[in-house]
Amino acid sequence: MIEIERIYNNPVKDNRNSFKILIDRLWPRGLSKDKAKIDLWLKDIAPSTSLRKWFSHDEKKWDEFKFRYFKELEENSNESINKVLDKAAKGSITLLYGSKNEKFNNAVALKEYLEQKLKNNRKGKGIV
Repeated sequence: MIEIERIYNNPVKDNRNSFKILIDRLWPRGLSKDKAKIDLWLKDIAPSTSLRKWFSHDEKKWDEFKFRYFKELEENSNESINKVLDKAAKGSITLLYGSKNEKFNNAVALKEYLEQKLKNNRKGKGIV
């Protein structure tokens, strides 16, 4: 199971069975590493800086953002994607993000991407 959670939510859901992965390129402002309670930080799985700035959480750009982000993931993040898929196949994971926008952010897009990869894997199409 893949969940998403804003890292600033106080407290982040403390589900002991869920492996918590920060998926932002930048460390969340004003949050100490002790308070973050993450298991893994995967900077390279985040959208590129240029894509993030272009998107700027504009919902009109959402579909194009996902298309470009998924393309970046396919081209650049195979090792990290495989780490996340491996964790998700073994148990619950929580993708942590910093954005204020809860509907249009990289975690929502990444969850969709990962769930499609897991679905394809179950159908025998393999992982990345």
